[in-house]
Formats: sequence, C-alpha cells, structure tokens
Amino acid sequence: MPKQKVLIADDHALVREGIAAFLKLCEEVEVVGEASDGFEALEKTAKLRPDIVIMDINMPKLGGLETTLEIKKTHPGTKILVLTQYDDREYIHRFLKAGVSGYLLKKAVGNDLIAALRAVSRGELYLYSSITSEVVAGLLNPGQKDLPLDPYERLSDREKQVLRLIADGHTHKEIADILSISVKTVIAHQTNIGEKLDIHNRAGLIKFAIQKGIIKVG
Repeated sequence: MPKQKVLIADDHALVREGIAAFLKLCEEVEVVGEASDGFEALEKTAKLRPDIVIMDINMPKLGGLETTLEIKKTHPGTKILVLTQYDDREYIHRFLKAGVSGYLLKKAVGNDLIAALRAVSRGELYLYSSITSEVVAGLLNPGQKDLPLDPYERLSDREKQVLRLIADGHTHKEIADILSISVKTVIAHQTNIGEKLDIHNRAGLIKFAIQKGIIKVG
C-alpha cells in the first residue's frame, strides 16, 4: 500500500517540527510539506496534493475552518484531520459540517495521532474520545432541533473567509490580495455579511467573531 502523503498546517514551527519528526517513525506516512498559515496550506495543497492535511484551527490569514472549506471545495478528495487544543462543541459541529475526517486534541499522545491517520486513510471518521461524547450529547439533545439557525451559518464559504480576515484586522486591500479577488468584491462580501448578520461596522463584526469563537483573543 502506498504511503499516505501528509501536509501539516500549524502556525507554530515547533509543533510542525514535532509532528513531522514523530511521523517519520511511521512507515505508512510521508510528510510532504508544512504550512504556517491557512493561505500557505491552500497553496501547498494545490501544489503537493496531499492525501491528508493535519489542520490547526487558529492560524493567521485564514483560519483552519475557512481553509478547510476551501480545500474541500477545490480538492474534495483531500482528507482533513483537525489537530487542535479547542474542544468547544460549536467548533466540533462546524468542522464536522465542513466535512473533516477526524478531530483530535493536541493533548492526545502520539499513538492517537497514528490511529487517527490510519482511520482517516481508510475512509473512516476519527474522533478523540472526549470529542465523541460531545458529538453524541449533541445528537441526543432533543432541544437542539428547536434552536434557531446560527447566524454564522447563513454566510457563504467565501463570506466566512472574509469575516475571519476582517476580524483579524486586515484591510480591504490585504483581504483582496490574500483571496486573489478585487477590493470591490471584498467590499461587496462585507456588505452581504453585514446584511445577513445585521451588523454594519467593523467593530461589530470583530465582536461577533470573538463571541462566536471564530477568532481567539489572549
């Protein structure tokens, strides 16, 4: 069986290097590249065509969720394994909805990572033990069906990317350069975001992003 080509996306160099060094011990895996932010992860996914991307959540330029949405759209055969410190139920729900193949916490031991990669390569869904209980609890909670639609879910994938970049403090020009679109298009997306969320200034969008956990502060 050919080795699974893996791309590691994490904004901390020591984390990437540690994962890469550990995976060298696994004969089934070949680390083909590393990315320090979401935008670089998109570029290297297109260039290197990994089978699996190990994805952090909180990264500069494009966060893990926004990057995952883009990868699943442009390279649907690429599997995403989330590796993060965040076990918030809202994050888990969003990533599973985005089509990830696994969700693992950074407090897991190395053997858990190997098990996750093996499961994902077989086409299975891998969830860390404590994550599984969160998912099951959400499915078994009858009140969940009565909850109103999360305003964030009204946004398109591109609007989610633009919102994240606005919340990170990027200018319209910087967002246009990052996403390879025009400034006019960025402004149009921001207008649509404002109408869907009923928030019509940058400060309000940043506050929304913090409250919804789209960006982390501190």
